[in-house]
Amino acid sequence: MTPLLPDRSRPLVFAHRGCSSLAPENTFASFKKARSIGSPGIELDVHVCASGELVVAHDDTFQRTASDPRVLAALTLEEIRNIDVGSFFDSLFCNESPPLLQEVLEEFCPAMYIDIELKTRKTKDDPLPKLVADTLNAFGDKVLQAVTISSFNPIALIAFKRLCPTVPTAVIWSADTEVPQFLRYGFGAVLSGCDYLKPVHTQVNFLFPIRIARPIVPWTVDDTDRARRVLDMGCAGIITNRPQLYCQGSAIHI
Repeated sequence: MTPLLPDRSRPLVFAHRGCSSLAPENTFASFKKARSIGSPGIELDVHVCASGELVVAHDDTFQRTASDPRVLAALTLEEIRNIDVGSFFDSLFCNESPPLLQEVLEEFCPAMYIDIELKTRKTKDDPLPKLVADTLNAFGDKVLQAVTISSFNPIALIAFKRLCPTVPTAVIWSADTEVPQFLRYGFGAVLSGCDYLKPVHTQVNFLFPIRIARPIVPWTVDDTDRARRVLDMGCAGIITNRPQLYCQGSAIHI
């Protein structure tokens, strides 16, 4: 197993899609807000667009964040640069466009640690794991002890780990009906051989048989009482939309 950010202070705190309660998710504004309130880490999502770049965005389309139904994978970077994913949150963020993974790494890494979620449903001929691995390898030592990789898709994790064995990986899961039934309770951890676990926080109570073997970082913990409970159960950290509840300057208060 690859250790999970062993040189970083515990508990780990990942700002979910940046500080997404105070700024539009997965934008530079959201990541900068997380940094400004003292969050030591951020979480983000990546897709491959039609021209081959790694675009930071959560959904398969921009319908929810920009009222744009076009599929991200069918758009070129030039087209994506013209999509406003900030105004849906507040007019103050007008013209925020989806950033590239490389841009985020250049700006925030290694000062902040970054959890990169691979957004893919493919089980073969998937370019995403290699593109992310190539990007991280190009950064070299800058991303050591600063990046983790996670996904609902255990096949993507296996493909990535072959190319970047020193980067810790995590399988994500929840009981949501959009998740394949056999992956809803953590079986992807067995398939992927991942290094740590990212369950939805409501399922942490059921993880006692395996929590000793691998660190757990649950999502999305937006309540201080719940944060204390999951940490008391042995979790290594949390993923949260509201890092401002736990971070003040350089100190973590949970």
